[in-house]
Amino acid sequence: MGKKFLLYWHLIKPLQTGLLLLTGITGFLTARCPVLNFLAFSGLVASLSLSISGSTAFNMVIDSDIDLSMGRTRKRPLPSGKLTRTQALTFAALLSSSGVLLAFALSPLYGLLISAGIFFDVVVYSLWLKRRTPWSIVWGGIAGAMPIMAGRALGTGRVDTIGLLLGLSVLLWIPTHILTFSMKYYEDYQRAGIPTFPSVYGFEKTRWIIALSSVGAAVAVGIGVLALGLSWGYLRLLAVLSVGLLSLAVYSLKKPSERVNFGLFKYASLFMLGAMLIMMAGTRL
Repeated sequence: MGKKFLLYWHLIKPLQTGLLLLTGITGFLTARCPVLNFLAFSGLVASLSLSISGSTAFNMVIDSDIDLSMGRTRKRPLPSGKLTRTQALTFAALLSSSGVLLAFALSPLYGLLISAGIFFDVVVYSLWLKRRTPWSIVWGGIAGAMPIMAGRALGTGRVDTIGLLLGLSVLLWIPTHILTFSMKYYEDYQRAGIPTFPSVYGFEKTRWIIALSSVGAAVAVGIGVLALGLSWGYLRLLAVLSVGLLSLAVYSLKKPSERVNFGLFKYASLFMLGAMLIMMAGTRL
């Protein structure tokens, strides 16, 4: 039973799912909703966890042939044969449908945003565009922006400017995260036949796109934090994180190397995690 649980656990990419869940919780808390409202907060956490996990599991099914051709992914549950496609599809459908139903029970607007996130991620990004164009990451980014927008909308009852800014910060952060990864595993993506920015536009242009998206993410989250009215102490912390991100992006242009590239990939995740924690703390205190 324990081994089977771990297989399904790997199917939802827990670190990725956890970070997206954190953005959704952050969006909710920025509306200054009382955490002690147990039904709303627990419903948010449950619906986001289920829908994000289900969407990720669907992607793992769709990409199982790609994963089989790539050295770093061929040991995943589906390409290794430890789970069947039917098992994974059933699991994904149960999770995502449960998450969407719960989301609509909480709020029709919230449910629509959650459904849109799944649609953009599974249908537009994975099924339609991922194998056709490197620009698929834009649509994947829109899907990634939905949890924080949905969390904010659940708290405020509407999609507002701050919610859009926070969603934009995630959308612009995602290229830094994904493109550095596609540079590190360039040969794997080539073998799998997946068009990426490094393979279509070259490494130098990709580094420029990473640098520009990093600037955009830092600016968007900065404006969002200012609009939330956080104290200068929190703003200074965010500024330090932003300077680190921008410095690494610029350094990767001047001194490109695999080590710097991977460092930027890791730091991008820390930047987003830190920004979410700063907003959570700043709007609750």
